[in-house]
Amino acid sequence: MQTKTLKSDLLLLLAAFFWGTTFVAQRLGMEHIGPMTYNALRFAVGALTLLPVILASRSRVGWGLPRQPGRRFLLSGGLLAGLALFGGASMQQIGLIYTTAGKASFITSLYVVLVPIVGLFFGQRCGWAAWVGAGLAVAGLYLLSITESFTIARGDSLILIGAFFWTAHVLLIGYLARRANPLHIAGIQFIVCAILSLLAALPFETATLPALRAAALPILYAGVFSAGVAFTLQVICQRTSPPAHAALVMSLETVFAALSGYLLLHERLTPRDLAGCALMFAGLILVQLPLLFKSPGDHAPA
Repeated sequence: MQTKTLKSDLLLLLAAFFWGTTFVAQRLGMEHIGPMTYNALRFAVGALTLLPVILASRSRVGWGLPRQPGRRFLLSGGLLAGLALFGGASMQQIGLIYTTAGKASFITSLYVVLVPIVGLFFGQRCGWAAWVGAGLAVAGLYLLSITESFTIARGDSLILIGAFFWTAHVLLIGYLARRANPLHIAGIQFIVCAILSLLAALPFETATLPALRAAALPILYAGVFSAGVAFTLQVICQRTSPPAHAALVMSLETVFAALSGYLLLHERLTPRDLAGCALMFAGLILVQLPLLFKSPGDHAPA
């Protein structure tokens, strides 16, 4: 059992690496094409990558996935998840035009704090760790994003709006994954997000064939590794990795984003920025600590 847990944790660490480094790919892709065009292609590639995994999971042998409900529930659930995904991904992608990959990742990760707080409105209990963690995260956000004139930077504000969409997305996936095959939900939401992104791109963005070729590698990296591979690893590994392990390991996404932004994009964080990141990371970890005292069970994929 310990060997299986260790293997799952290592694979989840790989997923966190893909998610974190994808912030760099998102910025590089927008050097050639617009944000909505990038998202449309990224999630289309993600859906195609997930297709063979979905076909393989139909037998449900060894996957431990829920039995499939009616098509109406699956389609409506996937549509709602796709709308939330579109909101979060759009705000994140546009915000990355104006802010760094590291800051974007830390602000996006606020959904970890927001999820238990928003859960209060749905009758879910919220312990002391969530409130203290939220306080630390807000303090970190202040240091990271608020200027001396007490205004939040443009890109950071868009990323922050996106964090609320990611919160809705996590709550939706948590509900749907217990009632339907999460791989099917993922495939539908990727398709919905790709279509909505394309519709948003058509009136405002143009993409030439040379530009698409130049952006091909960042698109493929985000589509294949962040969407297809990382999501599949999460679904499979969380069957054997305790919730506390999974949550803590996946929080390292923010560290990978900051490091990859520093190494590949030469982004620099000031001492104030680093202090803000440290406070936010401490808040994220604190929120997840109560999971250590829960018995292993289903954990909703994010």
